[in-house]
Amino acid sequence: MHDLTPITALGGSAARSDTIAGLTLTERPDVALASVAARLGQETATRAAVGTLIGTEAPGPGHLAGGEVRAFWIGPDQWMIEAPFATHENIATILRAVTGPAASVTEQTDAWTRFDLSGEDLVPVLELLSNLDHRRMASGHATRTTIHHLGCYLVRSAANTASIYGPRASAGSLHHAILGAMGAGL
Repeated sequence: MHDLTPITALGGSAARSDTIAGLTLTERPDVALASVAARLGQETATRAAVGTLIGTEAPGPGHLAGGEVRAFWIGPDQWMIEAPFATHENIATILRAVTGPAASVTEQTDAWTRFDLSGEDLVPVLELLSNLDHRRMASGHATRTTIHHLGCYLVRSAANTASIYGPRASAGSLHHAILGAMGAGL
């Protein structure tokens, strides 16, 4: 039998955290992720199922909603669902049970990596990373953007915190780009 040891997207046995100039970048391997897309004619049922799972109405375009289990809008009648990995390792199975045949569900946990960037001077760093209007992007907003030539999701869950989802296969490159932007003001 093989003796396999899980590693983070950056190749470590534990999440990496870096602090530069009052900003902290933290790797988040503790998040489970799945996408859900309504099937034709099942948009209302899917929206209701997502709302049931997150405990509030499913978010609309450009928004994030929920508590411990959250959803952010990724397209018409499509959402990314995130939850603590410790309690939702089988998030796709949980989501399929809630949506039934109304939606297509895809496991996304190992396809994406999440980095949380936090600190008082967050906006100038985000402005270096993407062309979004970060000064208008408040808590509860989420959108797709390009960072370092990578398709990413940027989620603002608090005033001084941003979560950046990027392709796991490019985690090292994305991490390097964010660290570079954090250090640019030094």
